[in-house]
Amino acid sequence: MTWLSRYALPLQSILRIVSGLIFLEHGVQKLFGFPPLSAAMAAMHVPDNVHTLLLVAGGIELVAGALIALGLFSRFAAFIASGEMAFAYWLGHVFTSHSFFPATNGGDAAILFCFVFLYLAAAGPGPLAVNQR
Repeated sequence: MTWLSRYALPLQSILRIVSGLIFLEHGVQKLFGFPPLSAAMAAMHVPDNVHTLLLVAGGIELVAGALIALGLFSRFAAFIASGEMAFAYWLGHVFTSHSFFPATNGGDAAILFCFVFLYLAAAGPGPLAVNQR
């Protein structure tokens, strides 16, 4: 499929924009409750000592998601977001569920975000970005 390689850079930008917007949505959901949580997630009990951590995570997701989607300082924002997702996978999925496997601990999205953002931190924003840093 070498014919597809000519679209690599525009697709890199599309990957950055889409993943940034989805990450931004998670931040908006944590901070402002929109879009509303599913019934299953709303019924989950969140320990009191985790609320502050979720607010910090929501702030990172909101700011980093916006910067990544725009392509503004996206390498730095993607690196921070990648670290947050690595932290979220281990703390929020592995240790709370006592399972390493993403299929059983619900950490699929955290792993994907982690490695997509790590890639974007290394490869850059692609051609459709506010700046190329």
